[in-house]
Amino acid sequence: MTRANVVVAQSGGPSPVINSSLQGVIDAVLERPRDFGSLYGAWHGVEGILKEELIDLGSQDRNELALLRSTPSAGAIGTCRYKLKSEQEEDFERIIEVFRAHGVGYFFYIGGNDSMDTASKVSALAKRRGLDLVVAGIPKTIDNDLGDEEFRIIDHTPGYGSVARFWSYLVRNLAEENRAMSGSEPVCVIQTMGRTSGFIPAAARLADPRREVPLQIYYAEAGHNLESLAENVNGQLKRDGRCLVVVSEGFDAGPLGEIHDAFGNIEYSSSKTTVVQQIANHLNEKGIKARGLATAQVPGALQRCDSLYASRVDLEEAYQVARKAVSIALRDGTGWMATILRKPGEAYEAYYDKVRLEVVANTARHLPRHWIADNRVDVTDDFVRYAQPLVGDGNPDIKVENGFQRFARIRREFVPRKTREYLPIGMR
Repeated sequence: MTRANVVVAQSGGPSPVINSSLQGVIDAVLERPRDFGSLYGAWHGVEGILKEELIDLGSQDRNELALLRSTPSAGAIGTCRYKLKSEQEEDFERIIEVFRAHGVGYFFYIGGNDSMDTASKVSALAKRRGLDLVVAGIPKTIDNDLGDEEFRIIDHTPGYGSVARFWSYLVRNLAEENRAMSGSEPVCVIQTMGRTSGFIPAAARLADPRREVPLQIYYAEAGHNLESLAENVNGQLKRDGRCLVVVSEGFDAGPLGEIHDAFGNIEYSSSKTTVVQQIANHLNEKGIKARGLATAQVPGALQRCDSLYASRVDLEEAYQVARKAVSIALRDGTGWMATILRKPGEAYEAYYDKVRLEVVANTARHLPRHWIADNRVDVTDDFVRYAQPLVGDGNPDIKVENGFQRFARIRREFVPRKTREYLPIGMR
């Protein structure tokens, strides 16, 4: 019997643990040579499928593959922000053409809500075209905005625990900087990722659960503007003489000269100015109730690509949920996403299940109202109890050579082409 080949691909912004999910797929597939044929990685996500740029992962050095777990971001096989819109029928048909040509019977897609929508559409089209294809989704997003606000679809997404750990460490250190420099720089404004959902800025509270630092947190759900922020900051300065402000990139700070990506989302790191610079300018021009100036800090992509701050809990769950996706594909067939849920009780314990792709596709979860503090510049202790277990204890295991981190290096040699050359619609 001919064994079906496998394609795995990544989509959207990377995370410190996305390669741990990639390794989970690789390990689970290579352990089952009776069930699967060749294993291909699509170079730069769905773009690699459309352009027929497939890497033979099964022929790679196993020592290199083992390093994926501690290799951040998605440089091993690449990711993309290519938007597959419903009207791009030619692109969808091209995916089926490439899969058919290479004997692909399993497709694992690591990504967020848009990626799960794409996976769902590919699964449905394969059925209509008579291609025996099993499509399974693997969740990924540092924003933690995949799913529902009742947390029945997924408790948290791989990547969030690590970015929460990053911010808890960074805010603790910046609080010391702010304490030291408060005589001349009493206000420090820091910008987090998170366009419309406040889970990332909320993680700043993990740095100071006892609320000993003059910290204010601004997330999209709170509905503040420059004027209300300035009033809150000046109130804090009157009480403490200094203030640490954590604000999401989606904060309404006025025109930024915005640039949008292929998904229609604002690319804040590519815009003409930043939210925190607008805030610092406003505070300095309006006048702050303390001697000195407000400063602006933007870590940017560091929060999603720094493996030194990766959560050990996050790394393990990213790996296990990917292995779960492979098991689901074998047992339950096409159209599912593997998911992470939380067992009831005081002690944190995760378990893995499945949800239909069409249920999770294009979901957009926000910070629940009951986790928003009454003053709207903080979160509740219930949020802290939710998020704290995800950051874990201890540092991740990092391989070091000659004093530097050692990342996985996958040989980028594409398998021989079997179809015509094709230029994706979004690149024409």
